[in-house]
Amino acid sequence: MSLRGLLRLQHSVRFLLPQNRIISTPSIHNLLAKASAVTCKRALSSGPSKECVTIIYVNREGQKIPAKAKIGSNLLDVAIDNNIDLEGFGACEGTLACSTCHLIFKKEHFDQLPDKPTDEEMDMLDLAYGLCETSRLGCQITVTKNMDGWEVVVPKETRDARS
Repeated sequence: MSLRGLLRLQHSVRFLLPQNRIISTPSIHNLLAKASAVTCKRALSSGPSKECVTIIYVNREGQKIPAKAKIGSNLLDVAIDNNIDLEGFGACEGTLACSTCHLIFKKEHFDQLPDKPTDEEMDMLDLAYGLCETSRLGCQITVTKNMDGWEVVVPKETRDARS
């Protein structure tokens, strides 16, 4: 199973593996944390096009969670790859069919985003909880070098536009 697949299952209490071995959630979390660190180390060692930056997610409780982000990945995948526990975040897996990966940027960072939101993204954002002028969907934001150290805020609540 891929790392992404394991991350999708992280909220389960226990996992049944081949040969009837059972691994508890804490063991899976340890595995995922190691895999995330290895992924970024590999990216750093494989050349300049796979550099990493640090993105800081501010969760719903106000806790700041630093995450290693590969240049070219999107902010939804960064949260998943770093095993950041944001309940409901990315429910549609980045298919632009919900608004659960809604993030709020600082104004100065929002103005530096390379791409403007598409009409489809704007439609989903209209359904997001806590929408503001600097809101974007994490699945639509591609990580660039200049994002190193940026903070992105996860709104206090989420609304799944598919419901």
